[in-house]
Amino acid sequence: MPLVARAQQADQVRRIGVLMQLAENDPQSRIEVAAFLRGLQELGWSEGRNLRIDTRWSGGDADRIRKNAAELVALAPEVVLAPGGTVVGALQQASRTVPIVFVNVTDPVGRGYVASLPQPGGNATGLHLSNSGWAGNGWSCSKRSRRA
Repeated sequence: MPLVARAQQADQVRRIGVLMQLAENDPQSRIEVAAFLRGLQELGWSEGRNLRIDTRWSGGDADRIRKNAAELVALAPEVVLAPGGTVVGALQQASRTVPIVFVNVTDPVGRGYVASLPQPGGNATGLHLSNSGWAGNGWSCSKRSRRA
């Protein structure tokens, strides 16, 4: 590949959607978003340089969550962060192709978000809360399946 083409790819701005279940002024939501941004910065991603983040706050309102999910999907992000099960369901209703990374979801298999934890399939994957006690600290991770 020519050097110019590689340089253009390195400068490409990536787009991430974040759909928050709670209100923007909720202290816990602000902490979670700040931690997410810090993690991205530690990996070399910074908003305005090589990353664009579109965040929507829903204030716990189911209609607003669905509206915000459709709005984020329409922006064509490369991935959407979904903290909470209600948000995952709304995003999957809006798109079965935009990748969804979820956190803080209890029983993603039982809710139908993923087929299984080791082989989630579909467009969703992430961390879930475990009530069974088999995950020592209460967290477990499912890995996105790779397709040939």
